[in-house]
This record gives sequence, structure tokens and C-alpha cells, in this order.
Amino acid sequence: MTTDNESKTLKNLEAAFAGEAMANRKYLYFAKQCRAIGADDIAAVFEKTAEQETAHAFGHLELLFPPSSLTVEKMLQLAVDGETYEYTEMYPEFRNTALEERNAAAVSEMDEQIDESREHAQMFAKVLATAEKRFAALAKVEQRHAQHYQDVLDAHK
Repeated sequence: MTTDNESKTLKNLEAAFAGEAMANRKYLYFAKQCRAIGADDIAAVFEKTAEQETAHAFGHLELLFPPSSLTVEKMLQLAVDGETYEYTEMYPEFRNTALEERNAAAVSEMDEQIDESREHAQMFAKVLATAEKRFAALAKVEQRHAQHYQDVLDAHK
């Protein structure tokens, strides 16, 4: 496979994931609305379909982020990066468009999302820093155990 094909395939997988994830959320929202008006049988159809959309989205994610390539630190860093992009670039751009179009409700929504994305990025960064310290401490313990086993092995030679 060529680099261009890989790039296009990755973009297609990202778009497919976005579509499936959006369908999941949309169907859950529709189910909520159906339940509010008493259409519980239709809500159940939307909920079941939302579950299937999640399965599809996870399939795409497994190709985008193969489980064997993921560590806790990498996943946390990806989350920090994604949330940072949202509050520094994506939502501010969307907010500016809403301002230009004089859509006050959308401006308010984007302001909330900017604040929440910033909080999420900070939370993930804090968890990442804690995880890195924890894994560093575990590595030291494992190193001591390995040395102990090596010492015992050497003593019995």
C-alpha cells in the first residue's frame, strides 16, 4: 500500500468513525425524545441501533488505534491533544462563525464547549502526569525484583 493510499484510508476511517459515533449519539438523543413523548417501542429501536453504531465505531477505532500500539500514557496524551485542539482551534473557529452569523445561542454553546474542553484537557494532563509517576515507580520496583532474581540465580551457579 502506498503512503497516499494509507493517508486516504486513514482519513476515510476517521470520517467513518465520526459518522458512526455521530449516529450513535443522534439515535440516543432520538430515543430520549421518543421516551419523553411516550413512544417507548420506537425508543428501544433507536437504542438498539445506537449500540450497533458503537460497535461499528469501535471497529474503525481498532484500525486507527490498534490495541497493541496503545499504552495508558499514549491514550491520555491523545485525549489531551484532542481536547486541546477543541478549545484552542475548533470551537473558537466555530464561535467566530456563529458571531459573524449573529447566532447568540451557538456562540453561547461554543463558549461552554471551549471551557469544558479546556477543563477536560487539564484533567487528562493531570491524570497523565500522575500515571507517568506511577509507572515510573512501578518500573523501579520491577527493576529491583529483576535484580533480586538475578542475584539469586547468580548465587546458585
